[in-house]
Amino acid sequence: MPSSSNTAIVSRCTIHPDQKSSTIKTLKLSVSDLPMLSCQYIQKGVLLTYPPYSINDLITSLKHSLSVALSHFPALAGRLQTDPTGHVHIVCNDAGVDFIQAKARHLSIHTILSPTHVPECFKGFFAMDKTLSYSGHSKPLVAVQVTELKDGIFIGCTVNHAVTDGTSFWNFFNTFAEICKGSKKISKSPDFSRNTMLNSPAVLKFPPGGPKVTFSGDEPLRERIFHFSRDAILKLKLRANNSSFRSNSAEIFGKLSNDSWKIVNGESNGKVDPLSLKNNKTAEISSFQSLCAQLWRSVTRARKLSPSKMTTFRMAVNCRHRLEPRLNPYYFGNAIQSIPTVASAGKLLSKDLSFGADLLHKNVVAHGDGTVRKGIADWEKEPRLFPLGNLDGASITMGSSPRFPMYDNDFGWGRPLAVRSGRANKFDGKISAFPGRDGNGSVDLEVVLSPDTMTGLESDDEFMQYVSEIV
Repeated sequence: MPSSSNTAIVSRCTIHPDQKSSTIKTLKLSVSDLPMLSCQYIQKGVLLTYPPYSINDLITSLKHSLSVALSHFPALAGRLQTDPTGHVHIVCNDAGVDFIQAKARHLSIHTILSPTHVPECFKGFFAMDKTLSYSGHSKPLVAVQVTELKDGIFIGCTVNHAVTDGTSFWNFFNTFAEICKGSKKISKSPDFSRNTMLNSPAVLKFPPGGPKVTFSGDEPLRERIFHFSRDAILKLKLRANNSSFRSNSAEIFGKLSNDSWKIVNGESNGKVDPLSLKNNKTAEISSFQSLCAQLWRSVTRARKLSPSKMTTFRMAVNCRHRLEPRLNPYYFGNAIQSIPTVASAGKLLSKDLSFGADLLHKNVVAHGDGTVRKGIADWEKEPRLFPLGNLDGASITMGSSPRFPMYDNDFGWGRPLAVRSGRANKFDGKISAFPGRDGNGSVDLEVVLSPDTMTGLESDDEFMQYVSEIV
């Protein structure tokens, strides 16, 4: 299997914004940013065909485009600073970001995309490996690595997780690509406001030298991309929603295909936020919740847990549209909270798919303005870091989103062939959701598991019947 050690660094430099930051001097980290200081930098990148011009011309173009993009995102060219009161800020001092040119011409697109499991070589396409976000006090907040392959290019973007969540990350990465493609005006300007519910006087205290990573990072892991077509996901959605409506399934499936079928769950947990029920779509278990429920079932079965063992499915949700008033969709920073859903292994596996799907659904629906505000208040009473990992061996953590515009990263010669991530924040049970390249509601799940659990998942007929080849 291709290894990461064969990626050679050709050059390294610092890219500064093409215009000095004048409007924004500092940005205070919010209650959603601060917990991420113990997380590693986000590492996501895109695989592209070889450009129709020389590698030197490409590097020149990318450096210029990155410089222009940073002038729209001045925070990313800054550094973190803790003030005397203990509050952490981004100082927009134009210190710049890392730009690395690398080479792995022994690797071809087919070589790295054809293996069933994601090969190690992708880990070598990213900079700042295993760097904690707290390190942004002294290190750049962004590093871009461009790796030349035999017949393609990989552009890896590494960004401090205390500074951006997935929404902000992809807005920056998309903007970088948009400028490289030739746009003179960016389509999605970031909103740097800090006068929101997320802004807090609370102080998060750190041990001397800063926080430590909350998972070992040393355990053997296997990683695989599972592709789910639109049709497969609609079948899962039908199963999840159809526990009480088993007759006339063909008609129901037809309605599901048009996304117009609504059902009301037979019971409520009494905690649903009325604001989140404005849209009656909330009465239906979504496609993504159905897929998550199937993954939860199958991974739990593959782990061979005792029936009494409590399992947790933890899902990161975007709070921008959940708060009242809503945040700007392009609010810059982290605006996420984690929703844990719990069930015993025995109950999850003895009941049908709709049981786990309904638990996930009710938790997501209930996470409206009131729940978000309660989460903020609870954190302010006890400021703490976000505990990534799977300490009890029975947890799944779902990150990223199939709604992120990952395949919009066209740098001027075509859409990406694939999206991949680096080594960052990976442990047994870490899942990332990507849109499928073919679009149309398809989803790719990047699944990271212990070797034994991955073998069990790949042998799980209930799960694998929905998996198809990546087009």
